[in-house]
Amino acid sequence: MASAFTAGLKRFILWDYSRGSRQYDVMVVIILAFIFLTPRAWFRDQPRVPRANKIAMLPDDHGILKYWIDPELLSGVPENQRLAKLSQILKTDNGRSQPVVRLQPIYDESEQELKGYVAFTTP
Repeated sequence: MASAFTAGLKRFILWDYSRGSRQYDVMVVIILAFIFLTPRAWFRDQPRVPRANKIAMLPDDHGILKYWIDPELLSGVPENQRLAKLSQILKTDNGRSQPVVRLQPIYDESEQELKGYVAFTTP
């Protein structure tokens, strides 16, 4: 009985079943179930950079650095504290102290909906 088990295990590991057989189909179903049903957390599949899609560096204009800022980052922050808050966020994201000197809101022209901000910093 032990030799039959090891023989079956050997065939299972070495994938010794012909295509279209019941054993082959079962193996394919097990592999697909593992791929699609395994929780992402098991493999720690997380974004590597927090807020990576919420801040984007834009081409600079003569030493002035510009960033596209998602409006969610500054929601709930009073208008008079936004520059300081954004300077702090940029410092934690890229490690350099870049004071934000101006923040320009960008609106959708047709709906007057806030789409984001352009932050201007000094190098």
